[in-house]
Amino acid sequence: MSAAAPLARRRVRTAWWLLLPTLGVLAAVAGWPLGRTVWFSFTDATLSDLASRQFVGLENYVGPGGVLRDPEWWNAVGNTLLFAGLSVSLETVLGLGVALLLDHPSRLKTLLRATLLVPWAIPTVVSAKMWSWMLHDQFGVVNHHLVASGLLAAPLAFTADPDLSLLTVVIVDVWKTTPFMALLILAALQLVPADCHEAARVDGVPAWRTFRYVTLPLILPAVAVAVVFRLLDALRVFDLIYVMTSNSRTSKSMSLYVREQLIDFQQVGYGSAAATLLFLVIALATAAWLLVARSRLRGTAP
Repeated sequence: MSAAAPLARRRVRTAWWLLLPTLGVLAAVAGWPLGRTVWFSFTDATLSDLASRQFVGLENYVGPGGVLRDPEWWNAVGNTLLFAGLSVSLETVLGLGVALLLDHPSRLKTLLRATLLVPWAIPTVVSAKMWSWMLHDQFGVVNHHLVASGLLAAPLAFTADPDLSLLTVVIVDVWKTTPFMALLILAALQLVPADCHEAARVDGVPAWRTFRYVTLPLILPAVAVAVVFRLLDALRVFDLIYVMTSNSRTSKSMSLYVREQLIDFQQVGYGSAAATLLFLVIALATAAWLLVARSRLRGTAP
């Protein structure tokens, strides 16, 4: 043990030396802009005159007109959390189902995998605009077929109706991002030892029990990682909502709120405070999910 300890310490030091260049790049690319944003959030800087900013402390956060006292901010927080919860949940369930189908031997497996990538490969702005045209209430193909088949009495403004806009955006996001979840879960399924399934078949265990007590616990860590990636992406959603619903209050996300303050109102200090709070919300939501996932993984561990 005494001989192994110095070797372990040398390996740790070597690892840190190898990580230093990467950490330096991250500090320059991500750390500096983040720190500058936090600093601006304590000032009254405007986009037209950044040089004459004055330090105002927590005024942009908790002042009379601060972000935390703005109902529009809390509306954006609610919209974002609802969007993230619905989209990530649906994408995980559908991705798991698609992955299970693709995991079975088939001559068309390669073709199906390539086809599955098409929605994910389309740029978000392109897919958002495409669906906006398809869902248009006047000339959209979706409304045309729904009315022609008798399912609707009149066309619906899917992206303009306050009761439908957020749900419509969720559905489009699920269509686009389910392939990402499916491929990550499929990779985990292919790492499950075949002996486990063979032993279950020999013992006459039903397929659903095999999935519940054998397959699912083995792929759960990979599913948890995939959910973290999607959660990070969903909480900072911007382009999909902006293209499909523009600046609608009923679907405004936190990122859209930040953009509105920074660009439309040119309030760099106030917008930076909103951006800092956006970062904190994403960090807290991700940390909460990691704690829940870790506790579940420990509970399912043998």
